[in-house]
Amino acid sequence: MFALRPDHASVAASPRFVLPRWLRRPARAFSRLFGPDVEAPRFAATFLTGGLLLATGIYGAAIGGHMPELVKGVTARTGFAVVDVRVSGNRETSEIDVVESLGLDGYTALIGLDVREARGRVASLPWVESVTIRKVYPDAIDVSLVERTAFAIWQHDGELTLIESNGRPIAPMTGSRFADLPLVVGEGAPDRAADFLRRVAAYPQLAGQVRGYVRVAGRRWDLHMANGVVVRLPDNGEDAALAAFAQMQDEHDVLGRDIVAVDLRLRDRVTIQLSAEAASERQDMMKQVVSGKKGRRT
Repeated sequence: MFALRPDHASVAASPRFVLPRWLRRPARAFSRLFGPDVEAPRFAATFLTGGLLLATGIYGAAIGGHMPELVKGVTARTGFAVVDVRVSGNRETSEIDVVESLGLDGYTALIGLDVREARGRVASLPWVESVTIRKVYPDAIDVSLVERTAFAIWQHDGELTLIESNGRPIAPMTGSRFADLPLVVGEGAPDRAADFLRRVAAYPQLAGQVRGYVRVAGRRWDLHMANGVVVRLPDNGEDAALAAFAQMQDEHDVLGRDIVAVDLRLRDRVTIQLSAEAASERQDMMKQVVSGKKGRRT
């Protein structure tokens, strides 16, 4: 015979295991859930099967790389599709270009929009210096732009390109909106234009008449004036040459004469090239002077 119930001595002698206080309530609930008197609710099997299929579908989408499309589809149909894009700070950049760069297609979900990628695409637009993109739930995007500033027009290879003061190209020039900007010509001109134009601007009587700043052989500058006169500056000593020419202009109105070019490349002299008509007139005048001298001798 053996007893179904242990005596008190054996119970006292056996080790006891007591659950911590914080686990006792979950343990009781768990025991009731799987006790013999618990009945499963109606359609429990259906719900469990549906949950299993849903979890399997989500797992398959994640493994197959389709999760972004799944999230986009679900959120777009639950009221989170982007329907409003507010663009600020743009003067040269069109809102259409901004929206296209964001990659919106009418079903793009705000929650699934990758702001970093969108920012990179918008920042690649020609006029954009920097961009800030902010999600405004449930269905809007704020895009704030800081645009680049056109400093001059660069003529090269038969094309006109707007450039910044640091020489970086912005975009091809179209129309006449920026026609009043300085024109710089030649290879290497954009990188040196800002400094040189600043020095020329110190002589307003010259700067106001310059039509183009031409970089020659990557070494020196020519000034093409509005009346067609070309002022050739030296490789070195540009400031001294500009000062000398400004003084000549103040005292003799050189640019008002019938000349073609003023060559300042030699430090000890200034060479002025007359126009064809002026040269012919001067030659005739010299002939008359010479013939007059001969007449007086005879």
